[in-house]
Amino acid sequence: MRHNPYEIVRMFEETVADYTGAPYAVSTDNCTDALLICCEYLKVEEVTIPAKTYLSVPQSIMHAGGTVKFRDYLWNGIYQLEPYPIWDAAKRLTSGMYIPGSFMCLSFHIKKHLKIGKGGMILTDNKEARDELKKLSYDGREPNIPWQEQNIKSMGYHYYMTPETAQLGLDKFEQAKHTEPREWNIWDWPDLTQLEIFDDK
Repeated sequence: MRHNPYEIVRMFEETVADYTGAPYAVSTDNCTDALLICCEYLKVEEVTIPAKTYLSVPQSIMHAGGTVKFRDYLWNGIYQLEPYPIWDAAKRLTSGMYIPGSFMCLSFHIKKHLKIGKGGMILTDNKEARDELKKLSYDGREPNIPWQEQNIKSMGYHYYMTPETAQLGLDKFEQAKHTEPREWNIWDWPDLTQLEIFDDK
């Protein structure tokens, strides 16, 4: 039987899901794209987010067809894309952190707690959503089946995680578990309402 290198990706997904308390995890190439496909999957309309956060969050909402409403409020570590059950958890990776019923989006950028340079993940307890998000992140195809053998029925994005990235995540995971994470909050970000691209929001 031919070895499938993408089994490493599945192992990394299961490792993160188990640690965070989520039944399922969907790997992506970064957190921004994780947020975008969650927004697209839930067909977001108006979404309220903090005025002080990272630039790509409102852009992901807009790319998915939603509109953005900024609100100035305190947040620490994670925040919700209200009123949807999507959480920007890019800056958090802790044991048992999963919120039931949610889509929590993680980042493994070099500045995050698990520093592998690239990669993101979506935590969920909805198997149907997991399956659909996996296809959305993977060119609309079913994972672990050669695409030439599939009848692709839906559009997707080229947002998948590579086996090399997943292996690096597995290699560094134990160290990250035993390292005290930094807690990020609004003071780490500028006010996005001051940027011209969002000045009508």
